[in-house]
Amino acid sequence: MTMLSTNTLKQEQKGNSPEIDRHPAASYTMKWRQQQLFLKPASETERACVPQPENLQWLVARLQRSPVQRVSLTPDLAERDLELWANACSTVNKTAYLQLPNTPELPKKRNKLFWWLKRIVDWLIAVLLLLIFGPLMLILALAIRIQSPGPILFSQWRVGERGKLFRILKFRTMFVGAEQLHHQIMGDQIGLHKCEDDPRITPLGRWMRKFSLDELPQLLNVFRGEMSLVGPRPWALYDAVRIHPSMRHRMNALPGITGIWQVTTRSHLRDIDAVNRVDLGYLRQWSLIQDLKILLMTVPKVLTGYGAY
Repeated sequence: MTMLSTNTLKQEQKGNSPEIDRHPAASYTMKWRQQQLFLKPASETERACVPQPENLQWLVARLQRSPVQRVSLTPDLAERDLELWANACSTVNKTAYLQLPNTPELPKKRNKLFWWLKRIVDWLIAVLLLLIFGPLMLILALAIRIQSPGPILFSQWRVGERGKLFRILKFRTMFVGAEQLHHQIMGDQIGLHKCEDDPRITPLGRWMRKFSLDELPQLLNVFRGEMSLVGPRPWALYDAVRIHPSMRHRMNALPGITGIWQVTTRSHLRDIDAVNRVDLGYLRQWSLIQDLKILLMTVPKVLTGYGAY
């Protein structure tokens, strides 16, 4: 059997490569069911636990030899642990999810026909906008390459539909390595991790953010079915782990490029639970007409740079 057994985990971690980043030791409880692996932090009273994997290379090797096809992670894990498992699953073409409670607010459950119509419209408009904005995106890509060394696109793990983790795409607006300074810049900020005078942002990046041009590559996420044109905010891992358990069911929703939060309050409302309540209200009242209104409201907000930084 090639499962990630408790004994295997305990024995094989002793040979970790010294050049790989390590994290302080931790413990998990693991359960398997129908090729799914469920992880959560181990409590002091639980015996069936294994140490935290100390590096990506080791974890990738274990997952490659395992029949597990889906890894389900509790949001109670630390952000760095979620990222480690997400990166490992991505490397071996397996899927990582957050374990979330069910929610009755999902439009897909209540209005299946209109929901699939929405998804068809998403795909068609995404293709059309990629053709229209293609030349502009090439110009922006060239400008990024000229002004700042490093990759043109920035990708980051976000929480998608049903808790599925996916990489959101954006034009890079910060200098290379800026993610490693994220918590140093944000400090103990309680609300959304957004900073108006973030020193990591390049001059070109600040201008792109003002008019939301950095988000154009997310049309590719829409094309791939990972996002919608309109929907709740796709939470980053550093925000997802701070959401109150009573609000976690909101993360089941398919996220969007724009949404009710972006066109009404955006950076002026940064309380995570308050943003979730706004999104839940949108989901309860969802309709194609409402999505059309949000799309129309997005245009003047983008042109004026409303609440963007």
